[in-house]
Amino acid sequence: MNALASSDRRLQEVRENTVRSFNDAARFPVDYVEFDVQVTKDGCPIIFHDNFIYTEEDGKISRMRVTDLQLEDFVLYGPQNEQGKGGKPLLRKMKDGRMLNWNVQSEDALCTLQEAFEKVNPRLGFNVELKFDDDLEYQEDDLTCILQAILKVIFEYAKDRPVLFSSFQPDAAQLMRKLQSTYPVYFLTNGGTEIYTDVRRNSLEEAIKLCLASGMQGIVSEARGIFRHPAAIPMIKEANLSLLTYGTLNNVPEAVYMQHLIGVNGVIVDLVPEITEAVSKLIAVPEPDPEAENLGNQAVKGAATPNFSQREISFLLRLIPELVQ
Repeated sequence: MNALASSDRRLQEVRENTVRSFNDAARFPVDYVEFDVQVTKDGCPIIFHDNFIYTEEDGKISRMRVTDLQLEDFVLYGPQNEQGKGGKPLLRKMKDGRMLNWNVQSEDALCTLQEAFEKVNPRLGFNVELKFDDDLEYQEDDLTCILQAILKVIFEYAKDRPVLFSSFQPDAAQLMRKLQSTYPVYFLTNGGTEIYTDVRRNSLEEAIKLCLASGMQGIVSEARGIFRHPAAIPMIKEANLSLLTYGTLNNVPEAVYMQHLIGVNGVIVDLVPEITEAVSKLIAVPEPDPEAENLGNQAVKGAATPNFSQREISFLLRLIPELVQ
C-alpha cells in the first residue's frame, strides 16, 4: 500500500502547502505529497488550499478570491522569504464561521508550483489536486487555460519526479486526461457521503463510469465512501482502476490497515509519522518465538498481527458501514 502525505493538517507544526512542509513529509516513508494548485489572475500556478484568502488590517477582516489575485499580491500574505520583512497576517475561516489567526509552530512562505518542483526533495512524488470552486461554473476554454498553465510548469520542471493529477471537478479531470498522457489522472469523489447537483460526483459507480469514459487511471475516494459501499471495490478492480482514499478515517491506524486488507492501493494521511509507524506494526510479520513454538502456543506466536480470514473480513465489511454512519 502506498502512503501519500496530505498538506492539509489543521493542528500543524509546519505551515501547510509550503516547501518546508513538503520536505518535512519527505523524511518519512511516503511516496507522494498531496496539495492543491490554483492559478492566479496573471496565469501563475500557486499552491493554496482554500478558495479565499483572509487577512486583517486596522481591525477589519477582508477576503479575496485566490484566483482573482496577481502573483505579486498573493505572495504578500503570510511569512516572507526576505528576512526582516513582514507579510499580511493570515486568518482562517473555520467550518463554524469563526475567524482564527492562522498560527503554526514553524513558519514558511506561501509558494508557487515551480518553487515546489525546484526546492522539494526530488524523491517525493507530487499528487497535484486541480482545485476549483464548487460555487462557480467553468467553461471549457477557462479550464483549458488554467490546465495549460499548470502543465507548462510541470513539463518544464518535473524532470523525473513522479506526478499524478486529481480533481473533484469532473470536466477538469476529463480535460486534463485529454490534454496529456504523460501523467495519470484520478477522479476525486466523496463516494456518496455528500450529494451534489452534478450526478457524476455522487457515487463510486458514477466515478467508475466517468473514469472509463475518459481513460482516467484511478479514483480517490473519501474513506467513508469505501467503507459504506465495500461492494464497489471489486467493481473498481474489475475496471482496472487504481483506488486511493482520503479523509479523517485515514488518521486511524486500524481503518488504514483494513483498507490494506481489502485492496485499497494507497491512502492520503495527515498524521504521517504516527500512521506509517502504527500501520507498519500491524502489517509486519512477527519474529518467531522459539518458546512459543515449543509450547505449541500458536495464539502467542501470531498475537502481534491481526490475521483475518475471508469470512471475518466479510463480516467486518458488513459491520463497518453501520459504524461509519
